Amino acid sequence: MTGTGLGTRAGGGTRPAGRRGGRVIVRAALAVLLAGAAALTASPASAVAPPLSSPTIVGHFDLAAGQQPENITLLPDGSPVVTFSFARQVARIDPSGGAHVLATFPAPPPGSTPPPITGAPVVTGIVRAGDGTLFVNYAAGTADLTGIWALRPGHSPHRIAALPADGFPNGLALDAVHGYLYAVDSLPGSVWRVPVGGGHATVWASGKPLRLVSLLGANGIKVHDGAVWVTNTDRETLLRIPITPKGAAGPIRTVASGLPGVDDFTFTGRGDTVLAALNVPNEVALVRPNGTHTIVLTGDDGLQNPTAVAVRGSTVLVTSAAFFTRTDPNLLRAHLED
Repeated sequence: MTGTGLGTRAGGGTRPAGRRGGRVIVRAALAVLLAGAAALTASPASAVAPPLSSPTIVGHFDLAAGQQPENITLLPDGSPVVTFSFARQVARIDPSGGAHVLATFPAPPPGSTPPPITGAPVVTGIVRAGDGTLFVNYAAGTADLTGIWALRPGHSPHRIAALPADGFPNGLALDAVHGYLYAVDSLPGSVWRVPVGGGHATVWASGKPLRLVSLLGANGIKVHDGAVWVTNTDRETLLRIPITPKGAAGPIRTVASGLPGVDDFTFTGRGDTVLAALNVPNEVALVRPNGTHTIVLTGDDGLQNPTAVAVRGSTVLVTSAAFFTRTDPNLLRAHLED
């Protein structure tokens, strides 16, 4: 597939960062975020690099309404579906860049303790199964809501697996072959496994490479070529965890390091080559199988704290949540060269 047919659409808004719904930044991360601020005021000239070309912002979202896209999955026709983190919504993005809300997740009761990272309930990772079911992580801060939810066509979302209320379920991946969902918990850093049909969640992988240092440990996740791949934001790494013949987690191996602010990622379809969103530096990195990487998109191309990447054929889609820039959460499209 050569493209999604998305066009440009104006919009967006602003909201004071201190209002409920804005991300609460822990002190340990402030120095890093402020150090990266200079990069966010660069000139508007494109900084795109091969193998990407022709970056275009194809959808602008409403910051004041909490439309900050945290994660992305694709429908069979290539149309993107995103999670709007602070709005607690799942939305399909149409060819003109408009957002069509598919579901809004229930708010925790008044007085509930919010997740420690965000200070507010948020929807995070999303994947799509072959039957059209969307699976979504919800970090609500309460025992009755936090966990993995299923949104089936024509139905309201419902929780299929509980996860610890004091954790932070983040990235989500589907192993359709073996019938499992894998969810990362960024606090303190672990990988949970749940049957696709729902049920009891078990810790599938844990250990130092997944743990947080100050803010976020394990973050993005994908299942690829017989392994579970995970990013660790604090440690700036991309990890590979083989799935053994019995389904257990094998030894954790660091594939790449030196990826500051790494969030979610995807495979390009060219072997083990990865496109990874670097949230704080405002970049997308091309990570090669040998662990080296180059920057292929920057804030000059319109990125505003990119959170996730999706690839279908030669089309690359990048979500930007503007968690720290507080300007223009958006969806960017670029062309992936052969």
